[in-house]
Amino acid sequence: MGKIAWRLQRTWRTWTQGAAPDVPPEEDTEPGAAVSAEALDVVLRVGELLLTSGESTERVTEAMYGLAVAYELPRCEVQVSFTGLLVSVHPGHGFPPVTGSRAIRRRTPAYWRLPALHALVQDASIGMLEPAQAHQRLAEIKWARAPYPRWALVAALGLIAASASVLSGGGPVAAATAFGATVLGDRAAAVLARRGVAEFYQLAIAAAIATAAAALVVWVGTPARASAVVTGAILALLPGRPLVASIQDGITGDLVSAGARLLEVFFMIAAIVAGVGLVVYTAVRLHFPIDVSRLPSAPLTLEPVTVLAAAGVSAAFAISLAARRDVLLAVSLGGALIWTLFVLLRGQGVPPVVASAVAATVLGLLANALAVHRRVPVLPYVVPIIGPLLPGGLLFQGMVELNTGAPRHGLLSLIGALSVALALAAGVNLGGELVRAFRRIGLSASGRWARPAARRTRGY
Repeated sequence: MGKIAWRLQRTWRTWTQGAAPDVPPEEDTEPGAAVSAEALDVVLRVGELLLTSGESTERVTEAMYGLAVAYELPRCEVQVSFTGLLVSVHPGHGFPPVTGSRAIRRRTPAYWRLPALHALVQDASIGMLEPAQAHQRLAEIKWARAPYPRWALVAALGLIAASASVLSGGGPVAAATAFGATVLGDRAAAVLARRGVAEFYQLAIAAAIATAAAALVVWVGTPARASAVVTGAILALLPGRPLVASIQDGITGDLVSAGARLLEVFFMIAAIVAGVGLVVYTAVRLHFPIDVSRLPSAPLTLEPVTVLAAAGVSAAFAISLAARRDVLLAVSLGGALIWTLFVLLRGQGVPPVVASAVAATVLGLLANALAVHRRVPVLPYVVPIIGPLLPGGLLFQGMVELNTGAPRHGLLSLIGALSVALALAAGVNLGGELVRAFRRIGLSASGRWARPAARRTRGY
């Protein structure tokens, strides 16, 4: 009776005062028990594979908590950060606490693993998987073959650049040049990676190679075509995945991971800007005919070619992130739709940042609803969909203006590029929040009642 009275009192205080639930008295808790090392290892390994495959911090935390509850790990606390995992279990009643951790040293996008990992968590949560079975299934997921061969992932980056160059007003020659320059830059970065060179310099070299190809096109007398080449190549390098994850982590209250991810985005953009800036500066010093007045601007049209190019950008992004093949059609339609909404809003005089945010919110809402219907993670949908609106052209424009005597306009262009990128990330996450607000329960028990960070704190 004492426990029932305490729970009723706790529920009443939560409803009337908005207070967080109190910790029950020690004598009312469940009796202690020895911690299963096998179950603890499953929780850590699933969380590690989710995080390294590209899942957001909040989803990883929910999945690990779900497994901890399923395997009856008492008083389990989970901490997920950008670079590591920590699980602590306190049995009580004389049993020693047990803590396990994992360091995340390498993150490789493998979106095709996410649905299988979340299905594993769901099956374990309803009692269908013992820890030994979960270990075996986890190993099968980890070592299973990716849906695309390695050469297809490399070609996908080139297809992103080619489609984006068409979206920026280029023709077949510009698309082919962007494809070749992007693949060449990626292979050069891969050589540097095998020699242990930091990723910052890998991105800088890849951006420099793409910009050098565009400078050669300028040298032969077609500056408009060159701008489309470099715009497409930059778009293939922009960090859309970590940007979306950083905004999502910040909104959901995980400020440490959000700050770390945003810093990673900053360094990636800084590397791209450095590579582009070095080549543009060299080209200007060599008197290449680079004119600020002839910089590109994506033609805001809904012609079939541009709409197909937007769909191609999103589909190629999905392939480069190793998403499953069954998402490609939905992602392609989403890319075409987000471009269409953006063009219609810009036609009504809406500023680029606001138009990007509104279009991303609508597509984020649709993508999250589709993911809920299919009972799969949403990241393989939302990240590729925003690809057509990533601000590759604004970045190139800002670097050219900085190096051709218009530093004020260059800084404004770079700020505008960052604003558009943040608006896209915030928009797709807002769509997810709208879906969450009307759900009772979801993937890994992530319903509207399952987010402690959403409680009103008023800054405390």
